[in-house]
Amino acid sequence: MAAAAAAAAFLLLVVPTFLSAAASPHISAVISQSGLDFVKDLLVSRAAEAIAPLEVPDIERSVSIPVIGTVDMVASGIVLDGLEVADSTAAVGDDGIVVAASLSSVNLTMRWSYSYSAWIVTISDSGNASIQVDGMDVGISMGIKNQNGSLKLFVIECGCNMSSLDISLNGGASWLYQGFVDGFSNHIRSSVQNAITSKIMEGASKLDSFLGSLPKKIDVDSVAAMNVTFVNDPLFKSSSVEFDIDGLFIPSGKTALLRHRHFGSAKYVPPLGSSSKMLWISLDEDVFNSASALYFKAGLLQRMVDKIPEQLLLNTATWRFLIPRLYQQYPNDGMLLNISATSPPSVRINVGRIDATVDLDVTVNVLDFDEIVPVACISVSVAVSGAAVVSGNNLAGRVELDYFSFTLKWSEVGKLHTFMIQSVMQILLKRLFVPYVNSYLTRGFPLPIIKGFSIRDAYILTSQSRIIVSSDVAFIGGHTSYQSQ
Repeated sequence: MAAAAAAAAFLLLVVPTFLSAAASPHISAVISQSGLDFVKDLLVSRAAEAIAPLEVPDIERSVSIPVIGTVDMVASGIVLDGLEVADSTAAVGDDGIVVAASLSSVNLTMRWSYSYSAWIVTISDSGNASIQVDGMDVGISMGIKNQNGSLKLFVIECGCNMSSLDISLNGGASWLYQGFVDGFSNHIRSSVQNAITSKIMEGASKLDSFLGSLPKKIDVDSVAAMNVTFVNDPLFKSSSVEFDIDGLFIPSGKTALLRHRHFGSAKYVPPLGSSSKMLWISLDEDVFNSASALYFKAGLLQRMVDKIPEQLLLNTATWRFLIPRLYQQYPNDGMLLNISATSPPSVRINVGRIDATVDLDVTVNVLDFDEIVPVACISVSVAVSGAAVVSGNNLAGRVELDYFSFTLKWSEVGKLHTFMIQSVMQILLKRLFVPYVNSYLTRGFPLPIIKGFSIRDAYILTSQSRIIVSSDVAFIGGHTSYQSQ
């Protein structure tokens, strides 16, 4: 039941288990009624394809017929050739999800045979038959629990009910037809119902195994991974299901390339959403702050700059009149700027707005006979504002410079004039720092979406301390595992 696994993969949308129990959730994924209907349609249609053809065990019976006596009858090679789904529903109860379907047409074929003894002679005959089922209902009720950080799927109830059978026998003695029909109708009905129920239970078991084999984290790059441990049991509401996960960034622990990432063109969307969207993913600002802390600790929030748009500024000759001591000590030497964050950037999310601040040290270095000599350091506090964007299955973003402030931390070449520092910083931040940051934000990181599914028509909303992505989801096939794995 690979298709059933695929459908449930969307239903979960987030990978279970990582480490031990997490303290609290920082990401929640809510599947709305339209999302449940999407899952239902995928489950039912693919399950119908997987069920047929279905072989039903042979049935043997001894039937007593007036005048004739005891007749041994066998129905063999019973095969459900095909079925059509008339209608299906998905509903959320207090403890789980119910998926039910009404089948408008179910066709079966079989072989039949009989034998009985008349005096010293054994009489036998055989033929084939077609069976038309008028009306069949199937349904399964599934519960999901958090089991030590992973999700455990279990079947609460599963059943199949067949209303009536129309058996058309071909071949053999017509006088025996009615006896065969009377003797075998209930047994065939029961056997077919049990076979379909068993097939559905088998699919549920495979689905549970599938959930247990899902990855435990989403690797973003060689440094960072997202902890996607489930926190708490799923919350079943009247028309939705909510899953909570830890969601914070952790060290990836291995060298991981960015793969299965759908960057494409970033889709900038208006801050609006629709209650009819299939999926709502809510991310707390702590998710983004955990990422900034991780990259800061790894020493990646620094850069040595030797090229800027106004390249002449990186030569001491340009500063001969503004900073005489610099030119006197290092005439016509090249310069380098070491830009380093002094603390993890801080992200704050408010209604309709995303803000971030970062404190930087900009160390001015001179290349003196291939030796890097620090000559001054400027402390800069930068404030930016931005917007989250959806790019493929990734949450990406962009920022713009709001304002900055600075102080001279130390100098080996005398006092630096405020207007000079401000002009240079304006150029560096607007034309170097912001584009550099946006080059990484455009990549973003993968939302917890199973590979094989794709976000469609997403909207971004920002509320107090949270970013909310509302979207539809399309099944595009492939293996059902996380896109970054």
